Amino acid sequence: MPLRRPRWRHPGLQPGWIDRPHQTLALGELVLESGEAIRDFEISYVVHGTRAPADDNVILVLTAIGSTHHRLDFLIGPGRPLDPARHFIICADAIGNGLSTSPSNSQTQPDLSFPRFSIRDMVASQYKLLDALGVGRLASIVGASMGGMQALQWGVSHPDRMRSLVALVPMARTRSWSVAMNEVARRVLRADPGFPSGPYGAGFETWAALTRVITNREPGALEDIAPAAIPRLVERTIEAARSLASDPLDWIYQSWAYDAHDVGATPGFAGDTTAALRSIRAPTLLLVPDLDLYNPVEDAIEAAGFIPDATLVRLGGNAGHAVAADGSPQLDEIRGAIGDFLNARAGQP
Repeated sequence: MPLRRPRWRHPGLQPGWIDRPHQTLALGELVLESGEAIRDFEISYVVHGTRAPADDNVILVLTAIGSTHHRLDFLIGPGRPLDPARHFIICADAIGNGLSTSPSNSQTQPDLSFPRFSIRDMVASQYKLLDALGVGRLASIVGASMGGMQALQWGVSHPDRMRSLVALVPMARTRSWSVAMNEVARRVLRADPGFPSGPYGAGFETWAALTRVITNREPGALEDIAPAAIPRLVERTIEAARSLASDPLDWIYQSWAYDAHDVGATPGFAGDTTAALRSIRAPTLLLVPDLDLYNPVEDAIEAAGFIPDATLVRLGGNAGHAVAADGSPQLDEIRGAIGDFLNARAGQP
């Protein structure tokens, strides 16, 4: 049987992205917490910098829903918080992002035959990657949005594996509002005649507009744009999504993992989110905007109250969920807060 051609290909290098060789690690059968398994699983990743002789400078960077290892490139570089001259940075692609094994590229479980997975399954795949690379304790784990949710899960599942955690616009337990946003987006995609394997038309366009113009921003972000210019803004957003957005079915699968997430569901905590958060031993930095129409900030605020050593940074402005993305007007503030946090813990055991 001929090999199935992946539907989604990594887009060309964009402004602000860092060009690094893509690497993959074959992990064989990845058994999921549901009892199902992803066959012939491969995890995709890139690395920046050099491992220190003491092996104490490794930072794991995690991806958001529908994004790739480039998601936090704005934090990487000389003089930035994740400086390749000081750190060895591993940026891992999450299950279902189109680079690691996903519904859109699986040869043996394509499209809707792909098993559903969880954020804890993403963490399990990353744990296997680190073991294969011979990485022990991490200097830090950094993620934004779903990446921040994975970071907090790491802190609960493997509390002694890292010296610190950095979670931007995260949730420890997915709120009903976020589930509603994802469900509306899924219904839009499922209504497209191209569902599930494409090609997509109007459903894709509506999904792109919803997720990139509405849930990713907040009302104040559009105050300086004339009402007459909004249709063109939406049109440009859709045009960009055509070349950059993840495969819609891959996004749907990741959104199911997003919806189901609760660190309290980690084995040993019997659904007690508070107890799970209190078990995190690593100093944790959480950064949130004033208003987030995708991940309500109340969750991170609540989580910071339960994590024993937590620092909560409230970011000003009106960028909304996109405050933690390249192009955010708060980038200098974010870089400064993360840099200060990591520097203060650089020498800690």
